[in-house]
Amino acid sequence: MNVPVAPTDRPAVDHRLVLAIVSIGVLLSSLDLFIVNVALPDLAADFGGADLAGLSWVLNAYAIVFAALLVPAGRLGDRGGIRTAFLIGLGVFVLGSALCATAWDVGSLVSFRVLQAIGAAILTPTSLGLVLAATPPERRAMAVRLWVAFGGLGAALGPVLGGVLVEFGWRWVFLVNVPIGLAALVIGLRKLPNPAGGGGRFPDLAGALLLAGGIGAFVLALVKGSDWGWSSAAVLGSFAVALAAGVGFAFSSARHPSPVVDPALLRIPNFALMVGNGVLFNMAFGAMLLSFVLWSQQVWEWSALRSGLAIAPGPLIVPIVAVLAGKLIARVGPGPVIAAGGITFAAGLIWWAVALDLTPNYATGGLVGMLLTGLGVGLTLPTSFAAGTGGLPPQRFATGSAVLSMSRQIGLAIGVAIFVVALGSPADPQGTLEAFQRGWWVVAGVAILAGLVGLAARLPGPVSTTAPAAQAVRA
Repeated sequence: MNVPVAPTDRPAVDHRLVLAIVSIGVLLSSLDLFIVNVALPDLAADFGGADLAGLSWVLNAYAIVFAALLVPAGRLGDRGGIRTAFLIGLGVFVLGSALCATAWDVGSLVSFRVLQAIGAAILTPTSLGLVLAATPPERRAMAVRLWVAFGGLGAALGPVLGGVLVEFGWRWVFLVNVPIGLAALVIGLRKLPNPAGGGGRFPDLAGALLLAGGIGAFVLALVKGSDWGWSSAAVLGSFAVALAAGVGFAFSSARHPSPVVDPALLRIPNFALMVGNGVLFNMAFGAMLLSFVLWSQQVWEWSALRSGLAIAPGPLIVPIVAVLAGKLIARVGPGPVIAAGGITFAAGLIWWAVALDLTPNYATGGLVGMLLTGLGVGLTLPTSFAAGTGGLPPQRFATGSAVLSMSRQIGLAIGVAIFVVALGSPADPQGTLEAFQRGWWVVAGVAILAGLVGLAARLPGPVSTTAPAAQAVRA
């Protein structure tokens, strides 16, 4: 693919303006996820008391479709032009948001969430592709951290804004995306650069469908295991479908000329490690966020607004930590910073498991854990993204970032499912407390494992466009 910005040239377009415009799309996709978490209890009440297993698909359908389509969407952007793809994705996301506000039951909402996810999958990798293409090489690591930090800002604003909007009705949590998205579309049409597409082969859509089907079947088996019975034909059949789809996905990726996961990408320094870290850390992150929403609203009986305000301090420190971590990374490298992030995040969950009680004690229990998890996110997510993309050749900025984003979404879906399983259906308050404690200990272990995987990351050297790895990813 011919990229208009050579690795050593200073782009003609103001990279700060590009970052500001495309980050609106990133902010919307992140904002929507965290707003929906806060709205789940209101959705349950409005949809006739839908149970947690059913409502979890409002989150998981989005994450699964998002994950499966990220890489094909990134390849389509590389192929036909990332500016056009970004604007199309933003338009589809806005349309899906408007339709979500019209949903009449869980099934219709899940369907419209799928449309949202398609738009988010198109805009996310192409947004980072635009940033990387417009940013001088020496500033790309910081640009990536800022790009990821906007997702953290969505996490901070989402619970608070969601809590406010739910007071007027849960439909407003989707309608809020429409005017913001339309404004970004208008500005993007006028101001975004228009790098030429590089052509190339059409992406492996069959592989993407196999990936979505496999993850979906796996998550279905997890969330329905208690209801259907872990040894039932339905659960075992779902696991079998997941396994078969996984094998089919691996086979398709190995043989297709434009696979969802290019084996050459996995040979780039840090990349495979950061994919593994992305899955594991976001399993912990997705479970953490859902757990506190459920705890504060169902156990402490707080309103959505109060829950949102209680969640906000953790995500609010993510952008600050993401920026300050740059100096630490320069001294010790990304590996120790990512490991410290996983351990700090786990410490926040362990604090909840030890300190939280049935009687609200936010100042001494909830807040401390939220700040520790926010610190862990700020250390881990931006650093892992920067480490994973640092060795990518310019020809695969959008595709490589899409694989990393895919790993995050897969982790979110599995993490939500695992916490639903760990929580179960406790019969009394004491059983509820023990179920949450059990879940927090499990999730803390996952966060520590994510940190250990990330420990091996190293500072990437200069990217060569003639090195074997770079040549391989061009194919």
